[in-house]
Amino acid sequence: MKIRAGLLAGICAGALAVPAYAQDTTGDSSESGIAETTDNTRVIIVTAQRQAQSLQEVPIAVSAFDAEALEAQQIENASDLQLTLPNVSFTKSNFTSSSFTIRGIGDLCVGVTCDAATAIHVNGSPLFGTRLFETEYFDLERIEVLRGPQGTLFGRNATSGVVNVVTAKPDLSGFGAAAEFEYGSFDSMRVKGMVNIPIGDTVGVRVAGYYLDRDGFTENLYDGSNIDGREMYAIRGSLRFEPTATTTLDLMGFYFREDDDRMRIQKQTCQRDPTGVLGCLAGRRDFDKTNANSTLASVLTSAELFAIQDLPTALALGSVYGPDGFANFDEPDDVRVVSTPFTPEYYADELQIQAHLEQAIGAMNLSLTGIYQETTVDSRQDYNLGVQNRAGYAGALNTLAFFAANGIPTGVASPAFIPGSSAYFAPIAAALIPNGPNGVLCTSDNLTENQGVFEGQSVCSDAPLAFDRSYQEQTSWSGEAILSSDFDGPFNFLVGGIYAESKVGEDSYYVNAFGLDYATAMLGTFSSFANGLSPSYLATSMYRNNTTDFKLQSFGIFGEIYFDITDRLKFTGGLRYNDDKKTVEARTTLASFLNPFSNDGDPFDSPFAAGYDADPGTPGPQPFQVREVSFSEVTGRAVLDYEITPDNTLYVSYSRGYKSGGINPPLSPIFAVPESFGPESINAFEIGSKNTFLDGAAQVNLTGFYYDYGGLQLSRIVARTSVNDTIDAKIWGLELETVLAPSRNWLINMNLSYLNAEVAGDQFFANPRDWGGGDPDAVIMKDLGNGSHCALTGAGADGLVNFLNPYFGLQGTSEFPADGGIASSGAFGICSIYEAATNGAIGLVNPALAPLQPFIDAFGPVSVLNSGVLVNLKGNKLPQAPEYKASLGVQYTAEFGSGMTLVPRFDLSLTGEQYGNVFNGNVNRIEPFVQANAQIQLNSADERWYVRAFVQNIFDSDSVTGLYLTDASSGNFTNIFTLDPRRYGVAIGAKF
Repeated sequence: MKIRAGLLAGICAGALAVPAYAQDTTGDSSESGIAETTDNTRVIIVTAQRQAQSLQEVPIAVSAFDAEALEAQQIENASDLQLTLPNVSFTKSNFTSSSFTIRGIGDLCVGVTCDAATAIHVNGSPLFGTRLFETEYFDLERIEVLRGPQGTLFGRNATSGVVNVVTAKPDLSGFGAAAEFEYGSFDSMRVKGMVNIPIGDTVGVRVAGYYLDRDGFTENLYDGSNIDGREMYAIRGSLRFEPTATTTLDLMGFYFREDDDRMRIQKQTCQRDPTGVLGCLAGRRDFDKTNANSTLASVLTSAELFAIQDLPTALALGSVYGPDGFANFDEPDDVRVVSTPFTPEYYADELQIQAHLEQAIGAMNLSLTGIYQETTVDSRQDYNLGVQNRAGYAGALNTLAFFAANGIPTGVASPAFIPGSSAYFAPIAAALIPNGPNGVLCTSDNLTENQGVFEGQSVCSDAPLAFDRSYQEQTSWSGEAILSSDFDGPFNFLVGGIYAESKVGEDSYYVNAFGLDYATAMLGTFSSFANGLSPSYLATSMYRNNTTDFKLQSFGIFGEIYFDITDRLKFTGGLRYNDDKKTVEARTTLASFLNPFSNDGDPFDSPFAAGYDADPGTPGPQPFQVREVSFSEVTGRAVLDYEITPDNTLYVSYSRGYKSGGINPPLSPIFAVPESFGPESINAFEIGSKNTFLDGAAQVNLTGFYYDYGGLQLSRIVARTSVNDTIDAKIWGLELETVLAPSRNWLINMNLSYLNAEVAGDQFFANPRDWGGGDPDAVIMKDLGNGSHCALTGAGADGLVNFLNPYFGLQGTSEFPADGGIASSGAFGICSIYEAATNGAIGLVNPALAPLQPFIDAFGPVSVLNSGVLVNLKGNKLPQAPEYKASLGVQYTAEFGSGMTLVPRFDLSLTGEQYGNVFNGNVNRIEPFVQANAQIQLNSADERWYVRAFVQNIFDSDSVTGLYLTDASSGNFTNIFTLDPRRYGVAIGAKF
């Protein structure tokens, strides 16, 4: 197999020194900073096709970075990695996860049963639920990013591509060590180090690690603190054993741990809705807070719902028509400034143990790899990133204290209070306002046993708290075998198989709020009192979407053949069979059953929990919803590559990608969502040209692609839970990657990409921001019973609401502001009442209302749509798919007579317009952003030490990389995710 001389492309598009036997051809790539050599003729070796090949010969769109390149471009983590890669974007996402998007295809599916579109590997082994995106890169050999569907070479199917992190291996040739200390702004300290020790001629050991500690990037006006800091470390130990020239055994152990106040969500934005029906409007994203009257906690504790339920309105925390808790809150107009009474908490760790055997057998090679992985993540954060005003609670809390001390008034002189009724309110007051109405307010802590404030587990504050928690524990392992040939003739092959298991033992998402505790207490205590039951609240007092068991079992058989049709024309053909089986046990709880205040254990120990039904689709009460799905598929690829000259190649390829479907979490039957979602499939066509000019001084690679996508999985929030749908899409684009070395001292890299990713065909879905779908005759109704929306459609919808709402003490419709992007009107109400009324059965709601039916019918046909008015997404842009990207890097090496070198480098990247939501529009638009980095490094003559000064994000850009839209019961606010602010510092390093 030919390996041609190439260009120093580690800084742009090449990976260096994959196999151990080729390391001596690559120069040094230890942790030594940038450009310790001006040699621009190193051979570029990659293993994108599971064998050592020159980068320019590989008929795949692949980019890679060696250790020197990562340092040079200040690529410290996955967020940085995206900046110089064509048609690649990365963003953190809402639930302690992330999305690596390649050519418009990313991890848009949200949930424990979702597969990753972009497969993340370490040393060729797939990772599940990895915390790799929290860690910093250290002691790596390279990072490869393969664009396009992968399946016939890598163990897990991937529809968008593969990110393969290759760690540095022990060097048996001699002792080595490297260390670096960095200090920077935000009182940041970073330490990295490596020690390499050969033991005899056949064994080598390498130990590397890093530690990072810095202050927070975000100012918290509530208490003057800085939050969003980092304190993390990782350590990796590697052992290489080479008993013979044909046998290599690599063992690797890795552990990462983070424990700090990292913010999972950087900021929340909202165009505030004065009506309170939506919470946030759909015209734009302002620095403002949602109208709290739109939230579930507010509607469940409103005077209007209490009146409908015949409960004392004096106990209501407020009115949906009155001032809300955020009415006078001033949201800072800065993504790095918030005001929160709840300090974020973030913990994550990951363990990896890997073994890899390479055994040459004549002209063939056997590769065996196994990996075991454990991950944990636990994050808590203020749900609203704001401070609610408790002044509106004063009347209700005083009334609660009065009822707790005296009982329910009778309205007569004797007895003045219902005997024994105080026992129903005393536990509520003791738990929620232990120091009286003017003291602290206590909110349920979120423990894994569902225990909250009424079981003595609480968090107290002067301000009403609302916070969430995302928690997951996962274990995974996989084993893979690959047999490949290296015959001298025109034919070669690769065949492999993999089996993988991943098990989630706990996956929970909680939302806790003082208002939810108050609502579950009041609704439960009046229910238990009315039925003569012991004093109880409705459990759970917190919202919890809880997966108690998820298991993935996956196996695949894959292979490729390589045939030299002529000396210049080659054919590659690959096939894969994949089989995935998923089982899940889950439930969603909030105010689901009565639980006596006297039960201080798990609320599911309540005598009333036996009637709880987690699975409406199965007859009888079920404590969990249990589902199982299976998927299988045959995929493959075919490639023709033609060597025009020894330095110019052209290839065309077709590949079919596949990603299995999954299971949506259980929801109430009123929310019509499918229980499962189907697999994705992609037909990908690509044409590329790889070229080297001017005796290696210029490298120019150009790629064009077209994707026909079926069943793209997209997430949306329904009833506070993420569910997934599928759509079809068409995607095409161009990618240009160039490296120029006009002289031995200059190195310039320039990349440019264009992407057009659109929804194909007629695809109808309801827009969560606009349940009326742009219909001016529709009424968007906020349901006081569950905080969600329904839409009333028909010419008489507005008149019907204005007629019927007053019978329930509710106001009629209101118009939204003209600049809000909402054509429909809005109102508070009870959707089930309107369903009965429009079906001619208002008397079933209340027999006294039966005479109103003729008047209701006079408004003409009106439909109540719990799923909203559907709109056509045809032609809309896919989320997280920037239309264009461009990057430029310039590096110069100044050589001094002493042998020392001074190397300045500047990097600039531009990411174009994209959308954070498939419904597009201005409110979902993510503006283009520019990131610029610079550094200058002084290297000693013997390259044993260096000093570096750097600045990242020179322009201090508030670069938004992604959006997450919450649901109606949260007020439709938008979480945004950003890159880091400007940071600068100095580093000193040495190697031995």
